[in-house]
Amino acid sequence: MKAIVVTDQAAGTAGMKLAERAEPQAAINDVVVQIHASGFVPTELTWPPTWTDRHDRDRTPSIPGHELAGVVTSLGYGTTGLSVGQRVFGLADWYRDGTLAEYVAIEARNLAPLPGDIDFTVGASLPISGLTAWQGLFEHGRLQAGQSVLAHGAAGAVGSMVTQLAREAGAHVIGTGRAADRQKALDFGAKEFVDLEDDALEDVGRVDLVFDVIGGDIQKRSAGLIRAGGTLVTVVGPAEARPADGLAVDFVVESDRAQLTEIVQRVRDGRLRTNIGTVSSLDDAVATFNATERRAGKTVIRVRP
Repeated sequence: MKAIVVTDQAAGTAGMKLAERAEPQAAINDVVVQIHASGFVPTELTWPPTWTDRHDRDRTPSIPGHELAGVVTSLGYGTTGLSVGQRVFGLADWYRDGTLAEYVAIEARNLAPLPGDIDFTVGASLPISGLTAWQGLFEHGRLQAGQSVLAHGAAGAVGSMVTQLAREAGAHVIGTGRAADRQKALDFGAKEFVDLEDDALEDVGRVDLVFDVIGGDIQKRSAGLIRAGGTLVTVVGPAEARPADGLAVDFVVESDRAQLTEIVQRVRDGRLRTNIGTVSSLDDAVATFNATERRAGKTVIRVRP
């Protein structure tokens, strides 16, 4: 099969190559999926599991990519809950070869059914962004109706999901980003927008929840905006600053079939829009990842036409 492989962490996306790899086999509780589309997050090339296994041993050449949509082609021993020929989407294990390939072996529990009226490109754009937003808001942030949310990067792949899901839950959403992101963030449901380059972040006042995808100085300043009992949720590593009278939670997103099902149902009925920036073929993926300009939103690779 064709696959994108990486061997040199220092090279980043410039070290990606299109290569021939053996098709994967399904282990116990696995399925093999013929991939139709794959999502990609460039920062994963800085994550340790891309390069080493759970025992810290080198596992290169590895196949990156963790989001997928496709069709089940075979079942491993003992696998239940899915069937050959079924359309699925989901989130692959961080420590295993990923989804920038024609096939992937993946634990069945990491997949959910993909309805027939949802395009594979849309399905592949949902898992990381959708699950990150869902888990950050509802599991870790304990968001309730009537609360206020400061959503950093509100025009990005994760931030736009945070904005929409928080708005649907009855929260008042304040989005942030660059000036050029203002209208897009408002279109996704933010009630207010803060230009992080020219506006004073502190002018937003106190909020119940900050969803941080930036870190650094913005995160530190955001911690000071959280009301007593509120929460700073971050996906960029341990928080460098903590609210004076609240919680700081950093987390790594996990696959969850029930949550994936909730997310895709919202896409089906129009309550949730995915945020796709660039779509490319597998043959053109390396060039796409190394382009000098990248559009905001998720990059999706169409593996099959």
